[in-house]
Amino acid sequence: MNISLAAEPIFHIGTFPVTNTLMVGWVITVVLIAVAFFIRRSIAEVPSKLQNGAEAVIEMLLSMVDGVTNDREKTEKFFPIVATIFIAVIASNWIELVPGLGSIGIWGHAEGKTVLIPFIRSSSADLNFTTAIAIVSFMAVQIFGVAILGARHYSGKFFVAPWKKPYVIGSFVGILEFISEFSKVISFAFRLFGNIFAGEVLLLVVGTLVPYIVPLPFLALEIFVGFVQALVFSMLTLVFLTGATTAHGGEEHAPAH
Repeated sequence: MNISLAAEPIFHIGTFPVTNTLMVGWVITVVLIAVAFFIRRSIAEVPSKLQNGAEAVIEMLLSMVDGVTNDREKTEKFFPIVATIFIAVIASNWIELVPGLGSIGIWGHAEGKTVLIPFIRSSSADLNFTTAIAIVSFMAVQIFGVAILGARHYSGKFFVAPWKKPYVIGSFVGILEFISEFSKVISFAFRLFGNIFAGEVLLLVVGTLVPYIVPLPFLALEIFVGFVQALVFSMLTLVFLTGATTAHGGEEHAPAH
């Protein structure tokens, strides 16, 4: 097995390459949607084990969001995007840790060698995937900021007239704030990608050198890292959403119409 920095194509649809990370992303999306529909259709007063598990996860995430926003109305608005990011990222991070899945694939050529290209590879190890989620997070922050505070008030923290207090300094800080909004996309994308890709390399090296017993602690470490990365990504999104929808000086505004 060979781990490349870029995702490996499994097949092509016309000229469009379908990579292993893209295929895993599709599978995770379909499975999560199917599970959500199944749970919704089978909700009962006496819950099943699956319903109990889903409710426990939802309550944990809802409590986490509530603890940051301290506002139930905002929690209900932010919860879908935060929970979706958390569940999608943690599913992507963990799927590759299932023993044996990484050894199922096709033989192909890479760097002049014949190598095994696995069907299953974490989508989080693909910079395209992490960038896409980072863009979704960035867009959600801007949309909620404008929707709750209004376009004029929200843009006021980026574009400050130099003749108003604190004068030129305020304008300069506003420009820096505007640039930092875009830098968050790069930071989000590379943080998740870097951690998961490094985990892939670590497991490959350890598994190659000592294939039995020794890799188990590293697998446990990667399970923990996968959880932490999903939590960090979703929590930072939540913090940015909360900050973007809080008026200057803590004064709350009614949603813009």
